[in-house]
Amino acid sequence: MSDTLSRAEIEEFWAGWLAANRDAERSGDWRVLADWYAVDANYGWMYSHDEHFMAIGRDQIRDWAIGIEMDGFDGWHYDYVCTMIDEQQSMVLGFWKQRSGITNDATGSEYEILGIGGSWFGVERQASGPDVGQIKIAWQRDWFDMPSTTHTFMEILSADKASETLLKRMSVFGHEVPGHYHYDELPSTVWPPPVERGDFITQQAAPAETSEASR
Repeated sequence: MSDTLSRAEIEEFWAGWLAANRDAERSGDWRVLADWYAVDANYGWMYSHDEHFMAIGRDQIRDWAIGIEMDGFDGWHYDYVCTMIDEQQSMVLGFWKQRSGITNDATGSEYEILGIGGSWFGVERQASGPDVGQIKIAWQRDWFDMPSTTHTFMEILSADKASETLLKRMSVFGHEVPGHYHYDELPSTVWPPPVERGDFITQQAAPAETSEASR
């Protein structure tokens, strides 16, 4: 069996992933997504320049990334509005809108976190272990607009629309929370490991110019 994934295989995997996300939204329990990740997968995102989240391995992803970090977001939905698949690199980019399911009485629309949000995935066929032969997420990196997230949370609080579970989730922040690291303490790289390693470089940095003073 080839380790190389065809576009058709990635598209089939992605369709299943989207369906699993809808199941998680309906149940309010995102932990059901854990089995889509490789046993040794890593999953991270950035809160600030010196506060990053990183989960290493399927268990931490289940307990922290789609556990602690997602608890309290009952009714929220993350609708993928655009997908790009790169079968040459076995990568998927999914762009999503983060909507709360909570109605803004002034506008009649849902409170939404503005800005572009998304997830960047590396997918691989497992060569060994309990999932041998299966396609799994090897790494994931998310991005979102943190100032906009804070603004939307404050709007929901000001309107007295936050549920008890959401209030509890809003209190979960800071480096003492499992998976939250200072930059120099991260157990994996901010850029996905193969990207940080230079496996996919498409443009080398321009050579630095030598100034007259340094000659």
